[in-house]
Amino acid sequence: MTFPKMTRIARYRHGALGASDHSGRYHEPGLARHWSTIDCSMTAKHLLIVAHAPSPNTEAMRDAVLRGARDEDIDGVEVRAVAPLAAVADDVLWAHAIILGTSENFGYMSGALKDFFDRIYYPCLERTPGLPYAMYIRAGNDGTGARRSIERIVGGLRWRSVHEPVMCVGPFAPSCCQACHTLGMTIAAGLEAEIFGLRH
Repeated sequence: MTFPKMTRIARYRHGALGASDHSGRYHEPGLARHWSTIDCSMTAKHLLIVAHAPSPNTEAMRDAVLRGARDEDIDGVEVRAVAPLAAVADDVLWAHAIILGTSENFGYMSGALKDFFDRIYYPCLERTPGLPYAMYIRAGNDGTGARRSIERIVGGLRWRSVHEPVMCVGPFAPSCCQACHTLGMTIAAGLEAEIFGLRH
């Protein structure tokens, strides 16, 4: 799929992802440490990634999503990556689209992602209907329990799925990261091209 170019605004440079700070937010080297210092003009699109990454494999998947979303060919999209326990309702209200990432724990989403939903649900309930979302899941079984648990909650929030869930099931393989990279790139490019429509 080919997406039209847009004006370059607050572009994230392609490169090393950098480390998180103690707030659970991830930054690239050389970029402003506070989101308020980045140019947020009216034409900028905002992509939020809320990803639980308790293991090297889930870290690799999250980082692949980030690399895809920050691809050098995508302009005018700001990417904010926040761990679920650090994410707040204001992060969701800032976003024009959201990618959710979790491991499957006992046939359910991670406790960290559930905690995120518990805290943002009512503050966002009437303010984010139609928010485009996508998800990826690292599962030892088939991942359907985690998927359904997320879909029940986002259904209540009336968010709108814009990509088939990426399911990394069984032994970890390079294809898991490849699929996550494609997911991040697809959602960011979709925002750039406004194919999802903007919620606000």
